[in-house]
Amino acid sequence: MTIYASHIALATCALALLSSTAMAQDAAPAPKETPPAAAQSAPPAAAQPAPPAAGQDVLPPVDVVQPKEKAATKAPAKKKAVAKKSAPKAPPPTEPAPVAAEEPVDAPAAEAATPVRPGTGTMTSGTVNMSPVAGSDLPIEKVPTSVGRASSEDFNRTRETGIPQALQSTVPGVFMNDTQGNVFQGGVQYRGFESSPINGAPQGIAVYQNGTRINEVFGDVVNWDFIPSNAVDSITVLGANPVYGLNAVGGAIGITMRDGFNFQGAEFDTRFGSYGRIQGSAAAGAQSGNWGIFGAIEGIKDDGFRDFSDSEVKRMYADLGYRSQRSEFHLSFTGAKNDVGVTAAAPYEILDLDWSNTFTSPQINENEMAMVQLSGVVKATERLRLAGQMYYRRFKQDKIDGNILDVSDDVDADCPDPVGFVCVEEGGESEALEDADGNPIVNNGVDRFGVIDKVNQDNESFGGSVQAVDRGNLFGFRNQFLVGASWDHGQVNYQTQSEFGTFGPKFVVNGSGIILGGDDFFGRDIDTTSDYFGLYFTNTTDITDRLALTLGGRYNYARLELDNNFVPDGEEDKLSGTHSFIRFNPTAGLTYQLAPGLTAFGGYSEANRAPTAAELSCADPEAPCLIESLLVADPPLEQVVSRTFEIGLRGNVATFGREHALSWSLAGFHTNNEDDIISIAAPQSGRGFFDNIGETERQGVEAALQYRNRALFTYASYAFTDATFQETLEISAPDNPEAVPCIGDPDENCVNVRPGDRLPGIPRHKFKAGFDYSITSKWKFGVDMVAASDQRFFGDEGGDNKTLPGFAKFNLHSSYDLTDNIQIYGLVDNVFDTRYGLFGTYYNAEGAEYANLSYDPDLFDDSPQRTKVPAPPVTAYGGVKVRF
Repeated sequence: MTIYASHIALATCALALLSSTAMAQDAAPAPKETPPAAAQSAPPAAAQPAPPAAGQDVLPPVDVVQPKEKAATKAPAKKKAVAKKSAPKAPPPTEPAPVAAEEPVDAPAAEAATPVRPGTGTMTSGTVNMSPVAGSDLPIEKVPTSVGRASSEDFNRTRETGIPQALQSTVPGVFMNDTQGNVFQGGVQYRGFESSPINGAPQGIAVYQNGTRINEVFGDVVNWDFIPSNAVDSITVLGANPVYGLNAVGGAIGITMRDGFNFQGAEFDTRFGSYGRIQGSAAAGAQSGNWGIFGAIEGIKDDGFRDFSDSEVKRMYADLGYRSQRSEFHLSFTGAKNDVGVTAAAPYEILDLDWSNTFTSPQINENEMAMVQLSGVVKATERLRLAGQMYYRRFKQDKIDGNILDVSDDVDADCPDPVGFVCVEEGGESEALEDADGNPIVNNGVDRFGVIDKVNQDNESFGGSVQAVDRGNLFGFRNQFLVGASWDHGQVNYQTQSEFGTFGPKFVVNGSGIILGGDDFFGRDIDTTSDYFGLYFTNTTDITDRLALTLGGRYNYARLELDNNFVPDGEEDKLSGTHSFIRFNPTAGLTYQLAPGLTAFGGYSEANRAPTAAELSCADPEAPCLIESLLVADPPLEQVVSRTFEIGLRGNVATFGREHALSWSLAGFHTNNEDDIISIAAPQSGRGFFDNIGETERQGVEAALQYRNRALFTYASYAFTDATFQETLEISAPDNPEAVPCIGDPDENCVNVRPGDRLPGIPRHKFKAGFDYSITSKWKFGVDMVAASDQRFFGDEGGDNKTLPGFAKFNLHSSYDLTDNIQIYGLVDNVFDTRYGLFGTYYNAEGAEYANLSYDPDLFDDSPQRTKVPAPPVTAYGGVKVRF
C-alpha cells in the first residue's frame, strides 16, 4: 500500500497547493460578481436566436477571428455578444471580405451562435453536419437522431489526454473499453458497438477526422492515440447514419480540428505525476487577413502502473487555411510516433498478489502514422455550396506479443524423442517443432518454452469526396438537398513470423533468435488491396414551420483483394482471392418542434459493414489463426447489415435573465444486426477465427440533464444498453471451466448460446455525473463520476459463469489562475483507488502452471481461469498552463 499512499499524498499536496494559493492571493467577490469565462461566452441555448430553416445558410461569423478580451476583466454581459470583441478592421480594397460578412447584421457573434461549452454531452443546440464533408450543416432541431458532442472545453475541464476518455465523460451512451491494458490504446464503445485499435474486434463505428475516414485499411481499426488532444476543436457522435458509409452500423464519430480561424493565441501545458508521467504540449493559432495557421504538438512519457507497460507518445497536427468571401480551403497534416506497452489481461490469482503483475510478455506496439488532407468549400451561388476533400495516409505498425507454447511430452511417430527435441501437439498428435528451414529444434534442457509472435503491417491509403448542397426551396417549401460521392483506396502489406523462446520470471518470454516454421508458425506475407465507393444523398424539407422531413440513403460498393506472397511447398493457396460487397442503405426521419426549445425526433436507418481483410483471411474453423497472425484461409463471410429505429426528445430552457440554463434529452433506440461477425476462440491456445453468427440485437434508452449558471456547471446522464444474441448457437470455449463437450467434437469444449443471452463486454447500465464550481473568479473545482454495471466475460457467451463486476470511479480536478495568462492545476483520477476490471476473458490453467517460474506452484490449482484487464489505481498529476 506504500505506493498508493504516496499517490494520495501527492494528490493531497496538489489540491492543498491550489487551495492555499487561492486563499492567500484571492479575496475575491462572490462568484456572481465575476462570472467564469465559459458562462460569459456561452449564453444559454434557449436564449439564442431561432435556428435557421432547412434552406438557410449557416456561415461562420466575421468576429470569430478577432482577439478576445481577458475574461477576468469583463463585467457581466449586458449587450450582444458582438459587443464583447474589438471592432474588426476593414480589409484592404484588394482583399476579399471574409465569408462571415454575408451574415445578417443582427446575427449573433461566434460565441453566441455556436458556443463552445464545457460538458456538452448530449447536444441540444447548434448545427450538425449531415455528412462527413463540411458544408452540410443543419440546425440540430432538424436532425432526426441523437447527437452527442465533446468540445475543446471538455478537454480543458477534465484534462483528459485521449478522445475515448473525453467521450466517456461527456456522451451518455459511450463507454471506454480497454482490451490491451494501456490508457493510450483504449477504444470507444457506443450503444454496444466498438471502435477499437484491436485487429479482430468487430468494428461498428465509422470515424472521420475533418471529413476523412480514419478507420485503418486492414481491419477498420481506429488508432485514437494518433490525435493530439490540444488540436481538437469538437467531436460529434451520431446514431446510425448510412450517409457516413461503411462501419456506421452503430453510429459515426466526426472529429473537427482546430485551425487559425477558430483558435487564435498560444497555449503551453506541462504536467507531471504518478508512475513517471511527464507530459508537455503546445498549440498556437493566428490569422492574417484571409489566411489562418494553426499548429499543435503533444508528447507524453508514462512508465505505467503495471510491469512492462511504459509508453511514449509523440503526436502533432498543423493546418494552413484560406478564407475568402465565397470559399474556404485547408491543408493539414497529422503525424504520430507512439511506442506503447500493452500488458493485456492477467489471471485473477496473480493480480490478487499485486495489481501491477502481468501475464506473458513482451507485448509492445510501435505505431507510426502520417496523413495529409486538403479540403475546401465554395459557395457557387446563393443557394449552392460545393465541397470536397482528398487525403493520403500512411500507417505502420510493428507488434510483439509473447505467448505460451503448447508443448507435448508424448512419444509419437513424428516426435520419437520428446526429451531431446521440442515437440508440440497438433491435431491430437505430437510432432517435432521445426525452424523456418525445416530443422527440428533441439531441447537444451529447458522445459518452459514460449513464442514471440511478431506482426508487421504497412498501410497506405488515399481517396477523396465531393459534395454539393442546394438550399433552394422545393415546391415552395424550405429545403436542403445534399448529394455526394466518395472513394477510398487502400493497400496493405502484412507480415508475421514467430520466434522460439523460453520463459523467465514473471511470465516473460526471452527470444532465442530462432524463427519457427511448420504448419502453425511459418511466416505469412500478404498484400491486400481495397476499394470503397459510395454515392449518397439526403434531403431535408420544412413541411411546416415546426415539422421537418429527412429522406436519404447511400449506395456502398466494397472490393477486397488478397494476394498471398508466400505459399509453402506442397501447400494449397487458400488465402488469395477477391471479395465484393454491394448494398443500398436508406434512411428517413422526422423532427417536430413541440414548443420553443423542445423538439421531438424519430427515424429509421440501415447500414452495412463489409468484412475486413483481417476477418476474411481468418474465417476457417479448420485452420484457426494466431489472433494477430490472421492469415490462413478465406472462406467467404457475409456482410453485416444493421436496421435501427430511434425516437427521442431534446430541449433547453433559460430563466432569470439568461443567468440559468437547463438542457436535457431522452432517446430510445433499437438496432438489429443481420449476419453479425464475432471472433471465436479455437481449441489451440492463442488461436481463433471469425464467423457469421446470425442476428444480434442492441436496444436501450439514454437520458441526459445539464444545468449551468454563472458559477456552476453540473450534469448527469444514464444509458441502458441491452445487447443480446438472437440465435441458438454452439460456440467454441476451450478455456471456460463451465463449458461442455461440443456436439460435433466431444473432445473439445463449447458453450451453448440461446436467444436473449448477453453479448460479452457490454455493460447494461452506465451512469455519469459531475460538476464544476467557480469558488472564486480564479479558482475552480470539479468532480466527475463514471459508473458501469457488470459485463459478460469473453468466452462465456452462454452466461454460465460469474460476470465481470461493475464499478464506480471518481475523478477530481481543480485549477487556479495565478494571472490572466498562467494557470496551475491538479488532477486525481480514481480518487478512492477502486479496483475493477475493464475487460475479462479466460486462460488455460495448464499453460499458466507450465510457464510459472515466479509464484507458488499451486497458485493455479482449482482456478476459475478468469483473467481481467486491471484499471489504473489512484493517480495524481499537477501541471502549469500558460495562455496568450
